[in-house]
Amino acid sequence: MQQPFLQKILTGKVRTIGEAHATNPMDKQWETGMFKHEVNEPIWLSKTGLVGDEVADTKNHGGLEKAIFAYPIEHYDYWREDLPIDTIGIGAMGENLAVKNMEEASVCIGDIYQLGETVIQVSQPRKPCWKPGRRYFVPDFVLRIKNTGRTGWYYRVLQEGEVKAGLELTLVERPVPKWTIAACNDVLNVYKDDLDAARELVDCELLADAWKHSLKKRLK
Repeated sequence: MQQPFLQKILTGKVRTIGEAHATNPMDKQWETGMFKHEVNEPIWLSKTGLVGDEVADTKNHGGLEKAIFAYPIEHYDYWREDLPIDTIGIGAMGENLAVKNMEEASVCIGDIYQLGETVIQVSQPRKPCWKPGRRYFVPDFVLRIKNTGRTGWYYRVLQEGEVKAGLELTLVERPVPKWTIAACNDVLNVYKDDLDAARELVDCELLADAWKHSLKKRLK
């Protein structure tokens, strides 16, 4: 695979969408920070994310283990074919880093990358949520994301610094090559029954605690 690089950086503020008294569930009011806009200047990446970026659901998004969300731009070719939505493209998933030449099968838990002045580490896959479906009025979008494995992934920030679009993501260390993002997604998929793999993944030291919690619940 070619050298991974950062195509675009995106940030956004929390917005209120929809109508408070709507009768159609897809039109009801909701808050989200997934409407991101391209950042063309260098921007500071801290331990908790990009300066100026916000998340609405702080229980399930943001924090040290989910400081920044990355999504492969190549996936949008698939989504434009799968869905009758011409406008779907970079930023549709609420990603901070629109990356190229990276995918779930080639990125592993614990991977450490140099990105400009910063050092970032893959912490977990993104568990698909309902918000892309609400944004594009596709009720089963969450299932489509889950079933295709086109989830993207999160990074924790090991070293803060400035980042900008166009930088290469240089792999510095790969301590857990077995656990690609794709392999993790397979373990958590409700259609999979490999409990031995789930037990092994729970023991992966570099996997984010939230994912370990989900796996432990499933094992119970």
